[in-house]
Amino acid sequence: MLLKDKKAAIFGVANNKSIAYGISKEFKNQGARLCFSYVGEAIQKRVEPISEELGGDFTFPCDVSSDESIAEAAARVKQEWGNLDVLVHSVAFANREDLQGRFLDTSRDGFKLALDISAYSLVALCRAFEGMFNPGASIITLTYYGSTKVITNYNVMGVAKAALDCSMRYLAGELGPKNIRINAISAGPIRTLAASAVHGMRDLLSELAEKAPLRRNVSIEDVGGLAAFLASDLASGVTGDTIFVDAGYNIMGV
Repeated sequence: MLLKDKKAAIFGVANNKSIAYGISKEFKNQGARLCFSYVGEAIQKRVEPISEELGGDFTFPCDVSSDESIAEAAARVKQEWGNLDVLVHSVAFANREDLQGRFLDTSRDGFKLALDISAYSLVALCRAFEGMFNPGASIITLTYYGSTKVITNYNVMGVAKAALDCSMRYLAGELGPKNIRINAISAGPIRTLAASAVHGMRDLLSELAEKAPLRRNVSIEDVGGLAAFLASDLASGVTGDTIFVDAGYNIMGV
């Protein structure tokens, strides 16, 4: 098993169709120990059964918009485990009205919210957990093709993902001397709760299945397999990279 006894903290599981769930399930299959964050009672009610299903050690509250909440989450993980091998950042949010229509019409508050939750949260989590990572630890975040190309209605989330990508590279430069790796997975569109907020998602799915070299959409299991590799010692020389799992769509010209 690639991840036998590695301790992995998962941020961003929403339900059993989310990308973070697919990653967590494959981590479990590969022998990892898991813990899960949640924000608010509604998400807690979804996350706790998933933790039980996947044999998670514990769950804990964490609002990534609050440094205090992040510090409390890190303290809880340290209390329970002492150290950490893997952190999965699968967190993003933008107002629904900012994921349709014109990017020009994005509000100042909506812009700040999307960048805070979707990009700065990675920086804040890495800072809070920095002293807890074991040598060879792996941090994994989730990005999307819309960070480098214009995707209709992706709008401010594309800008936030671009900031996430750049943050990931700067973090790789600073954490690398401590033998801590960080990479981003750029997954193709998948039917998840988060993706449903993007107007026109059905069209994106149809286009990918039609034009990608593999002529299909990708699944949360596809993403889980790549994440397990990045979390494992097999990827010990890989950091600061964005790796696509999108059936090859990103290589195609318009």
